[in-house]
This record gives sequence, C-alpha cells and structure tokens, in this order.
Amino acid sequence: MTQASARHILVSNEKSCIELQTKINAGELSFEEAAATHSQCPSGKQGGDLGSFGPGMMVSEFDHVVFNEEVGKVHGPVQTQFGFHLVEITSRQD
Repeated sequence: MTQASARHILVSNEKSCIELQTKINAGELSFEEAAATHSQCPSGKQGGDLGSFGPGMMVSEFDHVVFNEEVGKVHGPVQTQFGFHLVEITSRQD
C-alpha cells in the first residue's frame, strides 16, 4: 500500500498562504519556522509534521496533492474545510 509523509501549514486565508509560500520559496523562512509561527494546526509545534499516512486518511483535497504531486516541493494554497494549506511531501513509497 502507498504511504506518504508530509508536513503542512494551515492558515485561515489564501493571501496569508501565498505570502508564506513566497517567503519559504525565497529562502527567507524555513518551512519549520513558518509552521511553528503561523500554522493554526497543533502540528505546527512539530514544524507541521503529519507523520506517515495512507490514501484516504486525510481530506480528499489534501490526499490529491500528497499522492500526486512532486515530493520535496511546497505545494499550495490547497483549500479544505479547515482553511488554506501549504503542503510539503517529505516522502512517498508505493
């Protein structure tokens, strides 16, 4: 079964999400720092780390990114019922 590991940053609006992504991509802020400082998810305290999980364990919008997009890159904004996410896939095994 496919397994993936990812980390994320959850914010309430798309504008904040895009601003954080710009800073991360420019090297002004690490993903871990951004998660610890800005994420509204408790996982922010661990740099946004969600651990390892399989398909169907996260909401569908999140699943789609984690199991289809490039590993090691910051993706987003991804909108779910919880808000807007930046998602970094740290690993994926089929």
